[in-house]
Amino acid sequence: MVGAGPGDEGLITVLGLARLQRADVVIYDVLVNPRLVDQAPPSAYRIALPRRDDAQKLNQSDINHLMLNWARHGNLVVRLKGGDPYMFGRGGEEVAFLGHHGIECEVVPGITAGLAAPMAAGIPITRRDLASTVTFITGHEDPAKDQTAVDYEALAALIQRGGTICIYMGMNRLEAITQQLQHHEVEPDTPTAIVQWGFTPQQRSMRSTLVNVATEAEASNFNAPAIVVIGAVAAVKETGLDFFTKRSLFGQRIVITRTRIQASQLHSMLAQRGALVLEAPTIELVPPPEFSAIDEAISKISQFDWLVLTSVNGVEALARRLAHLKLDSRHLAPLRVAVIGDATESAMRNYLGIHPDLVSPNYVAESLAQSLIDREPLAGKSILMLRADIARPTLGQMLAGAGAQVTDLPIYMSRQPQSLPDDVLYALREGNVDWITFTSSSTVRNLVKMLGQQHTLLADVRTASIGPITSQTMRQFDLPITVEANPSNLQGLIAAVETSVR
Repeated sequence: MVGAGPGDEGLITVLGLARLQRADVVIYDVLVNPRLVDQAPPSAYRIALPRRDDAQKLNQSDINHLMLNWARHGNLVVRLKGGDPYMFGRGGEEVAFLGHHGIECEVVPGITAGLAAPMAAGIPITRRDLASTVTFITGHEDPAKDQTAVDYEALAALIQRGGTICIYMGMNRLEAITQQLQHHEVEPDTPTAIVQWGFTPQQRSMRSTLVNVATEAEASNFNAPAIVVIGAVAAVKETGLDFFTKRSLFGQRIVITRTRIQASQLHSMLAQRGALVLEAPTIELVPPPEFSAIDEAISKISQFDWLVLTSVNGVEALARRLAHLKLDSRHLAPLRVAVIGDATESAMRNYLGIHPDLVSPNYVAESLAQSLIDREPLAGKSILMLRADIARPTLGQMLAGAGAQVTDLPIYMSRQPQSLPDDVLYALREGNVDWITFTSSSTVRNLVKMLGQQHTLLADVRTASIGPITSQTMRQFDLPITVEANPSNLQGLIAAVETSVR
C-alpha cells in the first residue's frame, strides 16, 4: 500500500518508489500521476481504477477482492493511492481486509494534499504568529451515517483561537460547511482559500472570505479535486511563498514530438519549469533489418581513421552493438571520434567513456564536415559514419568531396508511428495546446503526415524549432516558426520558449 502523494510524480517517497519499481501488479487510483505508474517494470500488469462517477466504477468490495486475488497468485501487488493511504482514503480498510484473509501488507505513507496543495499556493498552514494548530476534515463522509461526525462547534472554536482548518472533498458541500461555521460564530470575513489541482501544472487558487467563498467558487468554476483552507493563514501573501506558480513555464501546455525514449529528458526539463507536458511520439527507432555490414565494419575498425556519430541514438545503438559482440570501448582505441552537439558528446562519455576528438561548433552536419576538413587533409582518410537510415546525405558528400573514403551505415532505423495519442489529439481539437516543440526534420514531417487533414489544428499553436535545418523543414510544410533555439540543443530550445513566454 503506497501513498503516491498529490500531483507531481516526484512527491512519492524513496521507499514508495522502490516498492513500485519491483511490482508485478499495480492497482492505482485515477488521480495518481500516470508518469509515476510508468516507474513500474515494463512487465508489470497495470490496473486503473475508474473514477467514482464512472459507469464502470468498482465498489470497495470489488477493489478488495481484486487485490486479494492477484496477491494469492504469488504476485507482489502495489496498491498505489493518491496522497496518503490513511488520510481520508480507505487504505486502512483495505489493509485490514487483506490481513483478515492472510495476506501480508506493508504500508508506505505519502504526502497528503492538505499539506502540499496550500504550500504550492503560497499558504503556510501553520505559522508562529498566526496559527499553531491545523485540523484536517473531510467534507465527504460515509453516506450510511445517520448524521455528520464533524463537530462544527469544536472547529469553530479552533478557528476563533487562530487555528487552520483544511477540508478535503468539500466542494460539493462548501456552502453548507461555511454556513455551519458561521452558525457557530466564526466571523464571516474569516480568510478562506481554495486550491484546485494542487502541485500540478493545472493548479489554480483563489482567496476569499468565509461568507463569500462558496458563491465566488461557483462563479469561477472551482471544483474537485480541491483543498479548502480556512483561517488567518489563508490571507497570507508574501514574496517567495508562491514559488510553485512563479516558475518560468507554469501552466504552459506543451506537446513534445520526440521518440518515446528521448521524450523523458525534455519532459522532465519542461515539467521542472512548471509546464503541462503532452508526449506525441512522431518517431519510433528500430534496429536495422540485419547487422552484417555494421558488424564487419566494427571487426575491421582499425582500418578507419575517424568514427563519426551525429546523434545520441547513434551512440546508444553503437554501445548496444559492441555489447552484443562482447566488445567494449577499448575496441575503438585506434579511432579518432567526431560528433555533432554536446548531447552526443555527453552520450559518448556516459555510454562508452570516450571523450570525442572533435565536436562541431554548430549543431548541423555542415558544421561537423567543415570542422573535419579544416582540421587536416582528408585525402585518403577512411571515415566510418554510423547514423539513421534517413540522415541527410550532406555530411558524407562534403567529406567525400574533400577526398575521404566514406562508409555510411544505418545503425538504427527511423519509423513513423501509426497514430498520435488520444490525449494529444483531444488537446489540439479543444485548442488546449500552447506550444509544439520540434527537435528534428523527421518530427515535423511525421507529425504533419500523422495529422493528415487535421494538420490545420497546428495553425494557432506556437512552435519551437531546435535549429535551422528543422526550421527549413517547417517552412516546407508552411508551419510558422515562433522561436528557434540558439544554441541548437534542448537547453537552447527551452530558453527560447521561456524568453517568448516572458
